[in-house]
Amino acid sequence: MAMRVEIATGLIAELLALAAADPDREVCGILYGTPSGTDPRIDGYTVAANVAADPTTAFELDPAALFAAHRAARADGPAIVGCYHSHPRGPATPSARDIAGAEPGQFWLILAGTDARLYHRDHDGDFGACTTS
Repeated sequence: MAMRVEIATGLIAELLALAAADPDREVCGILYGTPSGTDPRIDGYTVAANVAADPTTAFELDPAALFAAHRAARADGPAIVGCYHSHPRGPATPSARDIAGAEPGQFWLILAGTDARLYHRDHDGDFGACTTS
């Protein structure tokens, strides 16, 4: 059975709007909330620059943004629970590269057009879709 994850009202619409505003590049960022386990929740995000060599076909979170997010989390800031990125020319399903790059315990939100789908890699290495509310 797929993990059920609550997502803050309006968050997906905001992220889809960010992706639509830059339709030729993969947009990306960091997700915050309550980690997987009991009552997982995504309630915030920050935009990060895509520093991939070719941001039209891949994404790589800006290491400075990721480092700042981890530093803030250690100082009682919001917990990092995953990342999001868009697929400008494909469906909101993970590519082989997406699956390989997903870290255990993290959520992976993929945006494509008007579709957003959430995935999770558990600590056993299994990667699968989540249901959202």
